Amino acid sequence: MSRMSIFNSPFLLGFDQLEDVLDKVSKNAGEGYPPYNIEHISDHVIRITLAVAGFSREGLDVSLEGNQLIIRGKQVEEDGDRAYLHRGIAARQFVRKFVLADGMEVADAHMENGLLNIDLERPQTQELVRSVPIR
Repeated sequence: MSRMSIFNSPFLLGFDQLEDVLDKVSKNAGEGYPPYNIEHISDHVIRITLAVAGFSREGLDVSLEGNQLIIRGKQVEEDGDRAYLHRGIAARQFVRKFVLADGMEVADAHMENGLLNIDLERPQTQELVRSVPIR
């Protein structure tokens, strides 16, 4: 079965990677845990905030793999000496992925009040106009 692509136009040259990015994004769209916010902090800074209550710094990992920002959370198993009457705080592993545009950099990652904040810096774009000589 062949898949119809929106990038088959002869006017869209070199956009093969964009189709791969869209595939990655659609695979990550169904994830709901942990909840997160994305804020526009300034013209060149975007902040991703994940609610990671119950996770320690050691149980979290933030990494860049290609153009994907990947946040992993793993909670340490507690010994069985607690008897819960109600357990509403999730205690499960997670992997949350965000696809970043070319040039995006992770500027900072810090935890505060059960929230993991990751600041991304967007590069300043300069409009490039150049003449191409004809041989």
